[in-house]
Amino acid sequence: MEHTDYRHISKVTSIQEEKLRFDTFNARTAWELGSFMVERMYEKGIEMSISIRRPGGCILFQHCTEKTNLNNQNWMRRKFNTVVTMERCSYGCWADAHISGETAEFHGLNASDYVFCGGGFPIRLKTGEMVAVIIVSNLPHEQDHQFVVDGLADWLGVTDLPR
Repeated sequence: MEHTDYRHISKVTSIQEEKLRFDTFNARTAWELGSFMVERMYEKGIEMSISIRRPGGCILFQHCTEKTNLNNQNWMRRKFNTVVTMERCSYGCWADAHISGETAEFHGLNASDYVFCGGGFPIRLKTGEMVAVIIVSNLPHEQDHQFVVDGLADWLGVTDLPR
């Protein structure tokens, strides 16, 4: 059985969140970033749903490949809610929950609306302000997270990102 180092994941995701920040971000940026991510999906042959939303829930960009369905959109909704409420990437929330033993329910969050698993990531300005959330669904949750992080790193030109 493989041992998962939750503390390492928590630390790495915090660093990723700190380094993957934007100078500016608007609806046009969301469209361009989303289109970039969709091209990566098709180039890699990945079946996935992707959404970029403002913290208030307005969908700025969304695309679903042929082998995804409404269930993937439901997972994205739950990951989005987690990121907005916890102000942390959903994979980091997953690791933190394993460290502390604090589930979504512990925080008063309903499991039908929130989920602590990888695939949701805050889009922040360099000032720290969260201006959007990027969410994906369909791969194992660790791979969902890594797809987002790798894409953001390439988009932003960040090369020294821990894994």
